[in-house]
Amino acid sequence: MAKELVVPLAPNVWRIPLVRDLVNGFILRDDDGQVTLVDMGVKSSGPKVLAALGAIGSAPSDVTRQVLTHAHPDHAGGAAHVARETGRGFTVHHDDAAYAAEGSSPPRDRSFLLGRLFERFSRPGRDFEPLAVEREMTDGEVLPVAGGLRVVHTPGHSPGHVSLLHEESRTLITGDAIFNVVGLRWPVKAFCTDFRMTQRTAHVLGELDYDLAAFTHGAELRDRPREAIRRFLGSHRTD
Repeated sequence: MAKELVVPLAPNVWRIPLVRDLVNGFILRDDDGQVTLVDMGVKSSGPKVLAALGAIGSAPSDVTRQVLTHAHPDHAGGAAHVARETGRGFTVHHDDAAYAAEGSSPPRDRSFLLGRLFERFSRPGRDFEPLAVEREMTDGEVLPVAGGLRVVHTPGHSPGHVSLLHEESRTLITGDAIFNVVGLRWPVKAFCTDFRMTQRTAHVLGELDYDLAAFTHGAELRDRPREAIRRFLGSHRTD
């Protein structure tokens, strides 16, 4: 296995470092070889996702599901490239599905100057290449992925932002609810649709059970991750 292309997290679960550890995707593989991809990084990341498949001995034809935690260009930018190779559409939360289909980011938080600037320059089909949405997921459902992948709706960063809990390996994928870049931190405020909502809904991550926390921005936490996330959330309480 080419270690630089994938980072093993648990049996049949890998992180794909798409821009070093700063932007990550994930692979989950069923015992029968079916593969699920989660997040495809920036526009240039598509080939890295495909190379990561090869590194674990899988092929694009093994991919049966492609999931986006949300419709932002650093997660969906490489998605169209991957889709052309796998022939698969995308599973996205209902509240982000229309944005993924038109290739646009959801609204930014206009209470911040930078958010208003991003909003001004966002155009349908210009943020990332439009995607085929083949399934809309909902909060609490368990996707039939590698023993069960639970959808945890954590809106705020985007309306349909989700975190994902792989129940068999007890691995949490936080999405952009929380970053782990130079320590645990909130996502950039101006990138959120509603930053205050992001803070409120992330608290559900402290109530879940998991042994490893994986982040779409930053390296994973393997040592008592639930306790670390609960400490972070406890020190950043909202009204």
